[in-house]
Amino acid sequence: MTILQKILFASIGAGVTIALIVLTSTSPSDTTNPDGNDKATSSTNAPNMELDNYVQKVKTPKLPDDLNFAGEAVPKGDFQIRERIDRELLSNCFRHSSTIYNLKKAGRYFPVIEPILKKNGVPDDFKYLAVAESDLYVDISSPAKAKGMWQFLASTAQGYGLEVNSEVDERCHVEKATEAACKFLLKAKKDFGTWTLAAASYNMGGGRTRQRTGEQGVESYYDLYLNKETTRYIPRIIAVKEVMANPAKYGFAIDEDDLYTPIEYKTVPVTTSVTSWVDFAKKHGATYRELKIYNPWIRSKKLTNKYKKTYEIRLPK
Repeated sequence: MTILQKILFASIGAGVTIALIVLTSTSPSDTTNPDGNDKATSSTNAPNMELDNYVQKVKTPKLPDDLNFAGEAVPKGDFQIRERIDRELLSNCFRHSSTIYNLKKAGRYFPVIEPILKKNGVPDDFKYLAVAESDLYVDISSPAKAKGMWQFLASTAQGYGLEVNSEVDERCHVEKATEAACKFLLKAKKDFGTWTLAAASYNMGGGRTRQRTGEQGVESYYDLYLNKETTRYIPRIIAVKEVMANPAKYGFAIDEDDLYTPIEYKTVPVTTSVTSWVDFAKKHGATYRELKIYNPWIRSKKLTNKYKKTYEIRLPK
């Protein structure tokens, strides 16, 4: 055996000896906690569980026995309908940040929406349609150029009495847009006979709703074969309703003081043109940023007001 081989074997032997000493000296029975306690520690806090074998337990939410939308029963016995709603329920239960944010915003906007729905004879459940449409964002825009909490296209909004131009976009005025949505839904209910089909028509339009029901010879939304978006639309609203109406049931711990509150404001009527909203805001002790937050329907830095309309401008109290 050469000198080099002898050195190599000696090094290996020494390494094995050191490893055995380390393993023996750090056995669990000899481990001491920093506080002097002789009890062995475990990084998992589960002495009988291997870390690699740990599996997170996620409990699936159960569909309630009584499902309805706007007082109209959902055919839960149909496996395909049941699974469509189940999919949307899972989506809303496990997209925690978005659902919690919607619950918080509901504290601000539901008290505004609910009285308008009630006044117009539209079921309260339609407030959840607004959530499904926009997540209660007041001035959100879609790729199809729909805008506002109720996601009106410009032409549809104008047809229901909303002003939409480069200076004013009342699709972003919560109260006025809700009134317009009520007009649409009341007409759709009259045309199609059920609130569920009225809601479906809100998504795909009255013309296509009439065409699909006529082609397929059915009068129920749940009997229609539709595009993927509208197929998911009503189940999504039903799931949103179920979670937002019963947050604790689905694991969302929302205290009353967690909710955003309705915005308090004073109003200043404007019947003339405004050359500068920046100057207008300053004159009334506010900033341009506050003016835009309180009046998201203002789209320009000026107001022509050619027809001398009266605009109620909201400002911080």
